[in-house]
Amino acid sequence: MLFEARVAWVMLSGSALPLLAQSAPSTQLACPESIPATSIQLQPVPSGWTPYVDGPLYLSGAAPIDGRPQRRGQLVPGSERKQQRWSVARYRLEGSYPDGKWLQCSYGAYGEISLSKRLDDGVRFCEISYRKGGKAGQGEVRVDCR
Repeated sequence: MLFEARVAWVMLSGSALPLLAQSAPSTQLACPESIPATSIQLQPVPSGWTPYVDGPLYLSGAAPIDGRPQRRGQLVPGSERKQQRWSVARYRLEGSYPDGKWLQCSYGAYGEISLSKRLDDGVRFCEISYRKGGKAGQGEVRVDCR
């Protein structure tokens, strides 16, 4: 069904980008669903306080970024739409990215922690689909870059 939706979009838009998206191989990436509680450490903590991490941090969102996460190179989607219960954002990744194109997966209700992975330099387009997950602050995220 995901392929059928892309083909319909290609036929309706008529621009060069969708043709590129149709002909380029798709890179299905998946953000880890959570960061386990055992991976979260609070150090140092103020004297007299004892840290405790109750559970994992759940995936809350994803987006392509310009360069390493420390640069905070957030990109603005070229378009956004609703498709059934999903919010879909499309990003054009054309042009120069001297520090590379990266996928950033955000965790926690406000994206307090992120895991990032460098994308292939040939990636020219990413579509990120999001909907609320079953747990507080959790999101279901689909990533399709090509």
